[in-house]
Amino acid sequence: MSHGEQSQIEHQLEQLREELRHHEQLYYVEDAPVLTDAQYDAMMNRLKDLEAEHPTLVTPDSPTQRVGGKPAEGFTKVAHSRPMLSLDNAYNDEDLRAWDIRVRSGLPSTDHVRYVCELKLDGLSLALQYSAGHLQRGVTRGDGSIGEDVTSNVRTIKSIPLSLSVARLKSAGLPPDFEIRGECVMPQAAFRRMNADYEAAGRPTKANPRNAAAGTIRTLEPNIVAQRRLDFYAYFLLDSRTGDMLLPTQSAALEALGKAGLRINPRVATVETIDEVIAFINAAEPLRDSLGFEIDGIVIKVDRVTQQQRLGFTGKAPRWAIAYKFAARAGITRLNGVLFQVGRTGKVTPVASLDPVSIGGTTVSRATLHNADEIARLGVRIGDSVSVERGGDVIPKITGVVTPAEHPTEIVFPSACPVCLAALVREEGEVDWRCVNASCPARLRQELLHFGRRSVMNIEGLGKVMVAQLLGQSILTTEADDDAEEATAEEVTSEEATSEEATESAPVREPLVRSIADVYRLRKEQLVAFDRIGDKTAQALLDEIARSKEAPLQRVLLGLGIRHVGERTAGMLAAHFGAVQPLMAATQEELVRVNEIGPIVAEAVFDFFARPQNKALVEDLLSLGLTMKAEKRVTTTTFEGLTFVLTGTLPTLTRDVAKEKIEAAGGRVSGTVSKKTDYVVAGEEAGSKLEKAQSLGVKILDEAGLLSLLTP
Repeated sequence: MSHGEQSQIEHQLEQLREELRHHEQLYYVEDAPVLTDAQYDAMMNRLKDLEAEHPTLVTPDSPTQRVGGKPAEGFTKVAHSRPMLSLDNAYNDEDLRAWDIRVRSGLPSTDHVRYVCELKLDGLSLALQYSAGHLQRGVTRGDGSIGEDVTSNVRTIKSIPLSLSVARLKSAGLPPDFEIRGECVMPQAAFRRMNADYEAAGRPTKANPRNAAAGTIRTLEPNIVAQRRLDFYAYFLLDSRTGDMLLPTQSAALEALGKAGLRINPRVATVETIDEVIAFINAAEPLRDSLGFEIDGIVIKVDRVTQQQRLGFTGKAPRWAIAYKFAARAGITRLNGVLFQVGRTGKVTPVASLDPVSIGGTTVSRATLHNADEIARLGVRIGDSVSVERGGDVIPKITGVVTPAEHPTEIVFPSACPVCLAALVREEGEVDWRCVNASCPARLRQELLHFGRRSVMNIEGLGKVMVAQLLGQSILTTEADDDAEEATAEEVTSEEATSEEATESAPVREPLVRSIADVYRLRKEQLVAFDRIGDKTAQALLDEIARSKEAPLQRVLLGLGIRHVGERTAGMLAAHFGAVQPLMAATQEELVRVNEIGPIVAEAVFDFFARPQNKALVEDLLSLGLTMKAEKRVTTTTFEGLTFVLTGTLPTLTRDVAKEKIEAAGGRVSGTVSKKTDYVVAGEEAGSKLEKAQSLGVKILDEAGLLSLLTP
């Protein structure tokens, strides 16, 4: 092919791509298509055919490349440029007015305050990073600091541009590199179609669009994600390097996002007073059933970024924004029975089985009854007609008896675990009954996920899909799990969290793991027999498992899920006893003598090790090679009185290890940089904290510099 012919074909290809991008924008972002589906498909097929003839001319941002490649073997963890924090909630006008007073009192009295009101979409948060106008990465919210890289799935969402033209970027006033944050939702029409397909296939339907969207975005098959019509609505615009806001106001950011070709929710208002905020809320709430997607409230933000910066943050939320939550939706139905579900820490939760009832467009057939005291308070019995609410539009719960049954059946709370039959325990002053058998099969799935977490035993690869297969369960159970970024393992968050537990968690093959200890007995030939697990992945997991045997005692204690034993308490116990054997043999009196250990914690630790099945588990782990010894920490006063801030990724030390070393030397680790900060320890991709340290003249260390200070 001559150079001239190639240039002509490249021009033809780019013309077709631009046309298709234009029509995708019209259809998926602006809801104003001008082509029929058949016309669009014909144009797409022309592009596919031409690219097939000239495969070397295919570009990553071509509309044909939204779905491609092999299924993912898992999702890698990615640190956010700026934490994705949750918002404080308001439930009535009084809450909003109190927040307004706090905002205005936190700013100079001469400041003019404007608020931006936006619909609170009920989906999951995503961060999208663009470089040179091309989509580079899509990341879930995760724990707010670290999310999962779901780029292959994000590329299938047609309301997310794979690339933005120079003209669009210029029109929007955006640099080539930036980050967009927004909400991924499943439209109600797509949700209904998916449930119809599930019903036809004999599979349990999903509880609500939010959980369906969360499960979909974490599916390891991009082609499955593409089949489910997800949408993305942008609401934040950031500098991808520092995490700072790119434009001076939130309203300007929304306008720029729209000009750039991103879908934003058109129902936005910039207002001057809290009365106007309340008026916006009152006008928006009746629209809930006509929008085509789920909303559960309104988000209100201070418009000007300089004011946001002045107001700052609490420990978990910005002071300059609040989420107004709509009242729970309710329905009336019959209580048919009660299941008893066991969580990771052994908490037994009664789950009501209901005649299906539609609440706000979502079919609910399961609801939480919380605990035995709540059942008694409600006076509810099987057969009663009951009122059910979707609290916060997510968690279904029974709120009262409407009509008592003629021949009701009393709800009897079990005295033994419904799975392993161990006696349930209820501590004095608590409302929850718990199974305290650490090897209880019902607890095992959540325990394994907890055990493998980075902050516990740090076993990379021991995620939901792998755990499901180790337990002999269908991978489908992981496809639409509750949104793990926002729900806890200890609460029933929806019908999906309960009905699937009962119907899809039954083993489809003989489980390989029946206790935490069995993880250390796994062999490669067992792992490669699983779906989607190759030799390389299997060996990587086995290497991680082997490495975790050297984990210090405090991490193992944290992984065992002992009641009341968190990270700090585990550290105190490990430091005091040095190894697990003397800890197991300790009396309550000896435990109380440990620094910061009170009688309640001492009793919980003593009771845990007093149970034969728990002792047997620990002895099994020891026999399999776990050291279970306290980390050798030489406590010094080298850093006494000094404050450190950690930012970025260090070459060899994790954030937790670096923090432990600093604290062992008498130093303090802070999360924010100020004039009182003595040192900032910066690694790769250090963001705004490094810049602030430089502007304040704070001393900056790399990992080598920190280690040299620690060395006498």
